[in-house]
Amino acid sequence: MITTKGRYALRVMLDLAEQDSEKFVPLKEIAQRQGISKKYLELVLKVLVQNEILNCASGKNGGYKLTRKPSEYTVGEILELTEGTLSIVACLQGENKCERKSQCLTLPMWQRFNKLTYDFFNGITLQDILDEKK
Repeated sequence: MITTKGRYALRVMLDLAEQDSEKFVPLKEIAQRQGISKKYLELVLKVLVQNEILNCASGKNGGYKLTRKPSEYTVGEILELTEGTLSIVACLQGENKCERKSQCLTLPMWQRFNKLTYDFFNGITLQDILDEKK
């Protein structure tokens, strides 16, 4: 399940993609447009800044801006940074060593489902979403 953290991160990234890419956008403006508390947004954006998905500047003309073009960000990248994993079952998350892996009849099904999810979200860019809006 994708939590509010992932959904809000995606909303903020789209919000920033619609703004002037040369200027930093104040957190207050983003929060107002998106109807999300500034406090919660700070937590969400911290992960994106740490992973160099966003630039952050403090001070009078500070705020946030994208580090790349909207066409260079995938939805999957953003969701994985904020959610940790998009794997539907624990046995497919990271280095999980399942004792039943060799005899699990459902593992191939979960692997196919995971691949569908991965391919779906990583096949959509921020620009794709913006283009659908037009």
